[in-house]
Amino acid sequence: MSAQNVPQIPLFINGKKVSSKSTNLRNVVNPATQEVLAVVPFATIDEVNQAVESAREAFKTWKKVPIGTRSRIFLKYQQLIRDNMKELAAILTAEQGKTLADAEGDVFRGLEVVEHASGIGNLQLGEFANNVANGVDTYSILQPLGVCAGITPFNFPAMIPLWMFPMAIATGNTFVLKPSEQDPMVTMRLVELAHEAGVPPGVLNVVHGGEEVVNAICDHPHIKAISFVGSTKVGTHVYNRASLNGKRVQCMMGAKNHAIVMPDANKEQTLNNLAGAAFGAAGQRCMAISVAILVGEAKDWVADLVAKAQTLKVSAGVETGTDVGPLVSKDAHKRVTGFIEKGESEAALVLDGRKVQVKGYESGNFVGPTIFSGVKQGMVIYDQEIFGPVLCISFAANIDEAIEMINANPNGNGTAIFTQSGAAARKFQEEIDVGQVGINVPIPVPVPMFSFTGSRASKLGDLGPYGKQVIAFYTQTKTVTERWFDDSTVATGVNTTISLK
Repeated sequence: MSAQNVPQIPLFINGKKVSSKSTNLRNVVNPATQEVLAVVPFATIDEVNQAVESAREAFKTWKKVPIGTRSRIFLKYQQLIRDNMKELAAILTAEQGKTLADAEGDVFRGLEVVEHASGIGNLQLGEFANNVANGVDTYSILQPLGVCAGITPFNFPAMIPLWMFPMAIATGNTFVLKPSEQDPMVTMRLVELAHEAGVPPGVLNVVHGGEEVVNAICDHPHIKAISFVGSTKVGTHVYNRASLNGKRVQCMMGAKNHAIVMPDANKEQTLNNLAGAAFGAAGQRCMAISVAILVGEAKDWVADLVAKAQTLKVSAGVETGTDVGPLVSKDAHKRVTGFIEKGESEAALVLDGRKVQVKGYESGNFVGPTIFSGVKQGMVIYDQEIFGPVLCISFAANIDEAIEMINANPNGNGTAIFTQSGAAARKFQEEIDVGQVGINVPIPVPVPMFSFTGSRASKLGDLGPYGKQVIAFYTQTKTVTERWFDDSTVATGVNTTISLK
């Protein structure tokens, strides 16, 4: 299908699909075949303003909708997502490249947040203190902010939008979403299903675009809060620009996640976990393990790890048995292979995935599992986030040295330890300065009852997505102190002291 006769992805404003008037179009490309699936318009500033105004108008009524009504919409929404899981996964794989199984996982992890949003009645609770002074009660209520916005990345085009708008809308806000321009199709289908579930017109809106649209969202006076997931460069820009404009901002950004492998770890399980966490989704996860620190005698496991990586099948995501799909774009392929080329002069390249050939998909953006050994701080492949199927192996004499290496890295998204020692695991848990810790779990992304808690250079803003923290992010606490006068209190006279006696 040529770019001339593919569909144009609409905007979604006030409950309707809207054809953008923009002439700035970008192709949505299947990364396994280079087929153009659709074109996405970069919205005009006027269209962004229309989306925000739609959300602002809808907020006047949506904020008053009973909490039980909001909850029931998300109960219906989670069922619609389940009913359409196969379709959603197929769209996602076509435009993003990950395997169908991983695409279903992408949708499912977002679905968990939708299910959590349906319990908003138990989450958005205030506090009450009776008789704090004579006849005086104090209570707090959690009220929505108004129009909120989300900016999402290409690597999880279902999960991360579902981290954002369900919790924002369930708490009584309205929302403007800017999905990744590289793979917006599954996001749009999720928005359609939300509308079908009963989200009223104007409560959820979608605009597409790049830097100009992002800046418009950061600058818009009627947007109260912004949630962002993506690169450190863009996230820092969003945080600084939006914060200066007085907005609440949460930015989940880049990472360099380490796993410590102790010599007492279960070898087969550890190798399986490392291979899956490093090379799954072609390494395009902000929680991927990109550095394995082999401690002591575990240094002898390099050949075993290479052998395990060589068992993984590289192919299109739709093919049966595929473990590693293509990178999302030609630019991503160029960037990752460029890092591998630089790494050759820094460390030992023990497995090179650049020459992988995939029969029937010769034009795909494929890089096979790649492993460097003897990687140290200061090397380009260590210091920068590669975001591809590249694993760096480092060595440490003991657990203290390994912990020190991780804590010296500026990023703090996720980390893990593989060990059968409770003492080692507890020491790691206590001393590591990283927000999300796995013990024999390689990608410790929390379930929705908890919040995503990346730290240090991986995060800007105090509150993380979903879970309890996001309730605080999307609401304003209002504290009310009240007294109802009766006849006995009328004649107390003027009181000029600060007292409620």
